Amino acid sequence: MTKPKKMFTFISRQAPYGKDRARLCLDAALAATVFEQKVNYVFSDDGVYQLLKQQNGGSIGSKTLGSALEALDLYGIEDVFVNEASLRQRNLNSEHLLIKTIPVTNIQLANLILKSDYVINL
Repeated sequence: MTKPKKMFTFISRQAPYGKDRARLCLDAALAATVFEQKVNYVFSDDGVYQLLKQQNGGSIGSKTLGSALEALDLYGIEDVFVNEASLRQRNLNSEHLLIKTIPVTNIQLANLILKSDYVINL
């Protein structure tokens, strides 16, 4: 008998470089998929900068986070959301983003959080 999947929602709020929270959030989400859990991944606040095209972390001695994000769907993370207000506040839109995302309002994000069994907010 298989256990029912739990829904995890990971909210990545930090810029891609300078701190390790963005990488920690990504690593935790990928680990959850190994255990075959349902994973939602949300970019909000400065986390939307992780999605920008043509990143190069090598210039500051860091791995480029953008290339890892391109593999989300390979790990079974298909529901990747971006907070519309966060994009708008930073003068960004979907054309600036490296991967396909589902835009959500703050209300939609709140509903997603309410439906989730676990929320990891980094």
